[in-house]
Amino acid sequence: MEEIYVNAEFFKSDNSIPSTINPKSPRSSKRSFYSGVTLSLGLLSVLLLIGLITLGVYLHDSTASLSAMSSKLSSMNEERDHLKANLSTMRNKLSSMIENRNLLNARLTEKTEELEKLQSLTKQKKPCPAGWRKFSCSCYLLSERSDSWDAARKDCRDREADLVVIDSTEEQNYLKTITNTHTWIGLNDKEQEGQWKWVDGTPLIMTYWGDRQPDNDGGGEHCGHVRNDEKRSWNDLPCSTSLKWICEKIP
Repeated sequence: MEEIYVNAEFFKSDNSIPSTINPKSPRSSKRSFYSGVTLSLGLLSVLLLIGLITLGVYLHDSTASLSAMSSKLSSMNEERDHLKANLSTMRNKLSSMIENRNLLNARLTEKTEELEKLQSLTKQKKPCPAGWRKFSCSCYLLSERSDSWDAARKDCRDREADLVVIDSTEEQNYLKTITNTHTWIGLNDKEQEGQWKWVDGTPLIMTYWGDRQPDNDGGGEHCGHVRNDEKRSWNDLPCSTSLKWICEKIP
């Protein structure tokens, strides 16, 4: 159809535009086609560049967001570990409290039995053995020699007694009247540092420690004694130290 229109225009006038410069010529169409393709490729390149820039910005924002999420997750993990540590500590404290409660219950049962026994013995008015001193319902013996804590306890047990267990202010005050030097008592933390217990297994509740005591000076002070100060306060020393001691038993 295009060729038909071209031929028609040619026959109308001799002054017609030569075919070599006719905008409708095949060469001109090719140029238009190539220009369109070039323009399309240029637009495509621009769009591709815009897309790459947009993708870069998106990736940058995503990376920043991922980094923030990673940091937050790390913080949450640290908080979780901290909570686990606190939970473990609380469980240990609860276990220790339960153990102490059981020991106190056992102590209460033992004391109840002792009270019943003492009431029975009081009725009989049974005296203390020779050389022993009577206070309340117990008999006390202050040693004449000095030795280690373990040797002191063995001596008491050989006498069917044990190192003294101080469980009242009255008993603490009584000991002031019969001691005038450093003297072993039935208190130690041999099993676990800082967990002081009496020789009968009961935990330490009422205390008369001296200032800044016990201090486990040197890392090996695990046995308790009364000092020769006015208050007869308590102190910790290495169990191998040679001191006098006090035995206690029920007559």
